[in-house]
Amino acid sequence: MSTPDPKPPIDFIRAIIEQDRETGKHGGRIQTRFPPEPNGHLHIGHAKAICLNFGVAAEYGGLCNLRFDDTNPVKEEAEHAEAIMRDIRWLGFDWEDRLHYASDYFEQLYEWAVKLIRDGKAYVDDLSAEEIREYRGTLTEPGRESPFRDRPVEENLDLFERMRAGEFADGEKVLRAKIDMASPNLNLRDPVMYRILHTAHHRTGDKWCIYPTYDWTHGQSDSIERITHSLCSLEFENHRPLYDWYLDQLGIFHPRQIEFARLHLSYMVLSKRKHIRLIESGAVSGWDDPRMPTLAGLRRRGYTPGAIRTFCDRIGLAKRESVVDIALLEHCLREELNRTSPRVMAVLRPLRVVIENYPDGKSEPLDCVNNPEDPSAGTRKVPFSKVLYIERGDFMEDPPKKFFRLAPGREVRLRYAYFLTCREAVRDENGEIVELRCTYDPETRGGDAPDGRKVKATLHWVSADHAVDAEVRLYNHLFVREDPDDVAEGGDFLDNVNPDSLEVLTGCKVEPGLASAKGSDRFQFERLGYFCVDPVDSRPGALVFNRTVTLRDTWARIQKASGGGTKTRGR
Repeated sequence: MSTPDPKPPIDFIRAIIEQDRETGKHGGRIQTRFPPEPNGHLHIGHAKAICLNFGVAAEYGGLCNLRFDDTNPVKEEAEHAEAIMRDIRWLGFDWEDRLHYASDYFEQLYEWAVKLIRDGKAYVDDLSAEEIREYRGTLTEPGRESPFRDRPVEENLDLFERMRAGEFADGEKVLRAKIDMASPNLNLRDPVMYRILHTAHHRTGDKWCIYPTYDWTHGQSDSIERITHSLCSLEFENHRPLYDWYLDQLGIFHPRQIEFARLHLSYMVLSKRKHIRLIESGAVSGWDDPRMPTLAGLRRRGYTPGAIRTFCDRIGLAKRESVVDIALLEHCLREELNRTSPRVMAVLRPLRVVIENYPDGKSEPLDCVNNPEDPSAGTRKVPFSKVLYIERGDFMEDPPKKFFRLAPGREVRLRYAYFLTCREAVRDENGEIVELRCTYDPETRGGDAPDGRKVKATLHWVSADHAVDAEVRLYNHLFVREDPDDVAEGGDFLDNVNPDSLEVLTGCKVEPGLASAKGSDRFQFERLGYFCVDPVDSRPGALVFNRTVTLRDTWARIQKASGGGTKTRGR
């Protein structure tokens, strides 16, 4: 009698959720949320949090909210919120009718702040931001209490109401929680709850001139939405005691916060602040630049939602910060594109080939396989004629020993076509090779030579009479170092920007069927890599392709060298 396969191990977050369900906590109800700030575009690190929050809710029959923590009107824009919603839907997740904004709770948060003032647990402070930092102390020295800490309750209530009414200038006063200036946790040293900002909010307009801090808003918003499991990245671990303090003092519903390690990828920076600097410096063209790790950039480059979800699943969850090799992300992408992408022929650096013994004016349609991984994809017809283009790099006049492609007197196979022999290389007045004169063997169409002779190389090609012109953009890593922050003293991560991260090729030739390709269509250019039609700059008659990823899978080499497993480095 065979024994059933053991249940696969689950991560520590799912273990906690399963335990809570078994004990009947919250009546077995599971509710999570994804709470981005609308001050930039989402990146691949956010994808990990999105897959986690929406994923565990779906696995356990629960719900996941989308909530914008829009508490800082200086940096937030409606455009960013729209982009975030577009990215989440593109990844394959839906919050249905559970779209919320922290700004929806501003009135309730204000009332709760008044309650803490009445209870003697919050006060209005006149210290400047610099003075508050100075009074806060250090990790080894306790802080000092503000001289305004013991203001009478009625005076605090009056001042806070006048703050809301707009009587004071920006930075003139703040509301602080009264906790413990000697706490070893600096977050508990009378944190700021409200600051004055005479700035319009993208949703509430000019209704408010005081705005709650993120730390004051975070836990209470979770409580209002009855979130059962508040899943946060590790930088919020030291903030959890503060969130707990607020919830306990208010006596309201208390979610459970669980922290996990953020995603760090080699050759990438996953920081909205740094992304803004990349854009402002001109290193990239915008949030959707295909070199950016934003979901908009990855989408434009040709990444698929499925590949990103697979990647997030494979890296798993941990409590320890580590760096994942970008080769794993690319491997997940190749796996999917290999299964789903039609094969086509494209010549990026064309070299003209004239087949001297091929009939003038003749062209013939050849059967070409659309995807060898998917027999149901069938075949297509590609025209063959007397004049072709091949890759310039596929010919050498004086080749080294291990170069098996075309050379004078050498025979190769043309993909899906014939054996071809080079007879002569033609040069222009500058001595550059501009054309090859060749002959073909008409007995070798689509197969081997009848006499059994073999060739060592197969080349792709495009018929010159039928070729479609295209621009091709070859993208490489945006940074030259695995860790972009690895800089000399006084240096900056921008110092590691790769000057060769983009190469633009014009005058490329692609097979005629691609003339009707639309934005974001993905293909494998045979022997060259995976490419997609640029959805922004490409248009009928002016095709632009982005290289999504090369054919070479470095992850397989890494796996072999390491003996398997996900390659990570501690941080």
